[in-house]
Amino acid sequence: MIVHSTYIKVTNTCLLILFFCMTGDTSFGQKRVVLVSVISNDSIVVQQKPVTLTASVENKLDELVTGTLIWNVQSVFFDSPPPTEQAISLNGRQSISCEYSFSMPCPGFADIECRFQTPKSKTPITTTYRIGSDVESIASPLTRQEDFFDFWERSLAQLAEVSPAFQMTPRPNKARAEVRLHEVSMESFGNVTVRGWLETPNRAGVFPAVLRLPGYGQSMRPVGDQEDLVVFSFNPRGHGNSQDDVSGTPQDYWVRGLDDRDTYFYRGAYLDCIRAIDFICSLDNVDQERIAVWGASQGGGFAFATAAIDNRVDLCVADIPFLCNWTNYFKLTQWEEMDKWLDQKQHRSWSSALKTMSYFDTMNFCDRIICPVIMSIGLQDQICPPTTGFAAFNRITGAKTYKIYPKRGHGLGKDHRQHMWRQIKKQFFTTTAGNQ
Repeated sequence: MIVHSTYIKVTNTCLLILFFCMTGDTSFGQKRVVLVSVISNDSIVVQQKPVTLTASVENKLDELVTGTLIWNVQSVFFDSPPPTEQAISLNGRQSISCEYSFSMPCPGFADIECRFQTPKSKTPITTTYRIGSDVESIASPLTRQEDFFDFWERSLAQLAEVSPAFQMTPRPNKARAEVRLHEVSMESFGNVTVRGWLETPNRAGVFPAVLRLPGYGQSMRPVGDQEDLVVFSFNPRGHGNSQDDVSGTPQDYWVRGLDDRDTYFYRGAYLDCIRAIDFICSLDNVDQERIAVWGASQGGGFAFATAAIDNRVDLCVADIPFLCNWTNYFKLTQWEEMDKWLDQKQHRSWSSALKTMSYFDTMNFCDRIICPVIMSIGLQDQICPPTTGFAAFNRITGAKTYKIYPKRGHGLGKDHRQHMWRQIKKQFFTTTAGNQ
């Protein structure tokens, strides 16, 4: 059993170091080298308690440099305070430190921008650092339509009408004789062929299973190093080796078919993940009480959706999840392909697009998840901001745990992946031992 836990460090000081080096006589805008380093692990702060950020600005030139240091705070949770400006004059090779104090007025996240602007540079030197407070209280209103559950019941019924036609083709596994490798194909929603890579222990027995799901445009491949688990690295339509019927190019999944919920790309992609669970459950060597689903970014959103739709999932692992809280997502990010899609036809609008996307917003699914959930977040993630992940995660009512990596962005690193393999095994093998 996963015990609900948190990863919070309290602070009243953050240190931001901003170095700049401009070369050339007086052509400040021609060449510039900027090194930004954040010296602090303490990024989840106490609400209403001031946090102090210190910017160290160093002039690497021999000449005088003047400019303005500007601090801005932006958040979807509260109105931004007025910018704070400070005039700076640096002699050659001089460095100075400037402090900025701010307190989080409510639960949520805030992006604190430090910008140095000189009269001779067209582009300011800018760095942004994110902090958060009381993240377990973050809430965003559901956008679930009245027929949300009817839509998904109908979709699942249509998937069930498609015979899966599972096929397993042995493939050589020269790297590891202890693991058997098969390429698997199956028929999914809309009679689309999808595939994945199945790795099973090369011995008799019944084992826990892990369904691995891809990030946006990622091609899932065998992992090659798990001898005690059944691992199915699955590619939904348009990904990896599942492009016979749905092409992976261009990688515009989130606007494909967006005019209509019935034709939207993610309808088929979510149902592909359910079909992958069907396949795992058809295997005699899989323990039906120990099935995990795991993905990062888009795959993290897939993990949320799969665990919510299908109660055969026993553990959900979502890293830096995408497909969450669309309303805030588009306030925090901007994507040219979405803007172009909206401009292509006169009838398109943000309101109609968000209505369609609401049927696929994992925030609207998460209160249906009944299995334990592990979510991991990169606090500085600019692609999948943690605001959106927590809007979904906090809707989960069952056992759950999360970890925040204060310095990480949209990627948590190899050490995290190895840690999660250990966590999955700990969950499944400890549970098994406890039931004996």
